[in-house]
Amino acid sequence: MSFAPWQQRVQASVHAALEAGRLGHALLFCGPAQLGKREVAQNLAQGLLCTARRDDGTPCDACRSCHLFRAGTHPDYQFVSFIPNKEGTKLRTEIIIDQIREVSERLSLTPQYGGAQIAVIDPADAINHSASNALLKTLEEPVPGRYMWLVTAHPARLSATIRSRCQKLEFRLPPADEATAWLAAQGHKPAAASEALEAARGHPGLAHEWLSGGGMALRRDVAADLDKIARGTAAAADTAQRWAADEELELRLRHAADLALLEAGRLTEPTRARSLAAWFDHANRVRDLLRTTVRADLALVELLMAWRAADGAAKPGAPGGNRG
Repeated sequence: MSFAPWQQRVQASVHAALEAGRLGHALLFCGPAQLGKREVAQNLAQGLLCTARRDDGTPCDACRSCHLFRAGTHPDYQFVSFIPNKEGTKLRTEIIIDQIREVSERLSLTPQYGGAQIAVIDPADAINHSASNALLKTLEEPVPGRYMWLVTAHPARLSATIRSRCQKLEFRLPPADEATAWLAAQGHKPAAASEALEAARGHPGLAHEWLSGGGMALRRDVAADLDKIARGTAAAADTAQRWAADEELELRLRHAADLALLEAGRLTEPTRARSLAAWFDHANRVRDLLRTTVRADLALVELLMAWRAADGAAKPGAPGGNRG
């Protein structure tokens, strides 16, 4: 498996800690989403369980332990995430106490392959209150050779007590040149990669997703819609209906809010800049509202009507913000 440079740095630090006997029983893999935290945690787990791991700590991918890990049947490894509800109709939105109790029970067993017992929980911030208390008890009673690894993009949502029991491994956004080189290695053209990386505020994983899945085309579509509304050549109600019917509405609103903030940052007239910044906040409130039972089209109409008033003559995404 090929890993990005920022992933390799985390793996190297864990391997060094393991070799020096400083690897804690509880690790907290944290940092922005889509930087590969889960993949790194799983690869490190496979390496730790591998019976013939390489000198750099990476798994051999050939031993029986590696084959079992890849098949998802290794008896000394657990991956914990969302499970179906009691009716089996959908996945839960929380990690519950029964799951954590099962993890604790299995970690108390002797490893079948003699190396270690490892549990990876992702997303750890979804652990509910009762499960969190059960997890804390396990963290406070470490057993040699047993590892509990938590993965989250929102470490602040974990209790301070849990965070204090973990050795933190932080994933950070890489330097621009490193991110650009990585995007090029994924097959993206330099100009497109640069545009996407700027839109994603330096986040290579997000830029890659948008380039691969049409997110950048959607961003340009959103910018065009906002431009038409500001010019008065498109009706807010019609645009709201179209956006509300789109499965990518969440991403549309994310792009819209970001375009407003970028435009506000380019303006020198403070009143208009503040208006766009306020609209940015409005757009994010609508994103939250859409997770409730509110009618999406009505919330969007209000938002898009406010756009024309907030934007004035400024064109989203255009230098100078002047339509002339």
